[in-house]
Amino acid sequence: MASFSKYRVGSKFRLDRIDPAATPFLEGGEDSQREELDTLAIELDKLQNLLHAEGRRKLLLVLQGLDTSGKDGTIRWVFSRTSPLGVKVTAFKAPTEEERARDFLWRCHAVVPRAGEITVWNRSHYEDVLVPVVEGFIDKEQTRRRYARINDFERLLTETGTVIVKCMLHISKNEQRVRLQARIDEADKHWKFSLADLEVRKKWDAYQAAYEKALVATSTEDAPWHVIPADSKRHRNLMVARLLVKTLKGMKLRVPDADPALSGLIVE
Repeated sequence: MASFSKYRVGSKFRLDRIDPAATPFLEGGEDSQREELDTLAIELDKLQNLLHAEGRRKLLLVLQGLDTSGKDGTIRWVFSRTSPLGVKVTAFKAPTEEERARDFLWRCHAVVPRAGEITVWNRSHYEDVLVPVVEGFIDKEQTRRRYARINDFERLLTETGTVIVKCMLHISKNEQRVRLQARIDEADKHWKFSLADLEVRKKWDAYQAAYEKALVATSTEDAPWHVIPADSKRHRNLMVARLLVKTLKGMKLRVPDADPALSGLIVE
């Protein structure tokens, strides 16, 4: 059985030591892998029901990754059997004028999970220590302060009942090329493509470096990062699903104690 420990970010972590094409969590043939993913999706639905019933704690899944790494696909498949009432998804785009007028974490506070809720962030506050760093909008000292504010923010969440799962979907440069080309070649995928994606791709090495520094600086005991080899979409989905099931089971969720007032009550 594959272990998550190799993919958990520590102080000596190096992103280039993680093979994006690795598939340690794929076992058996394709049919059994698909069956396992469906089983995990059903189990997530049951665990989400328990989380909602308990009504005290929350779970925040943060998904980061370069263009085409599969954030949308991960959400679609991992939560394919979960009630839409129990999972809230927020996609973080470039900050609006209203958001830029405030501190960089302002927009995050409004979309943290409520008690009993699973929330997924498709991109996140980590965009504010990636794009500005690569583009030179903030210097090293400003970046260091943002890392510290992020750690403070996430500590606030964990101390108030939120369990945070952070996944960096790690793809290779060649796999990104294949996926971008598919968006160009297939007319029904044109809506997914932007010429800006090609400009970002030119800065591949700079983004890899920015990711590595951000992961190391913000992977804490209460809110660690896991790097998900994502060249294989099925492996990506299975690994994230297993991590979420493991995390939710570790929370030891349970329904509230029975209401004594309902004992013996007969509905007529």
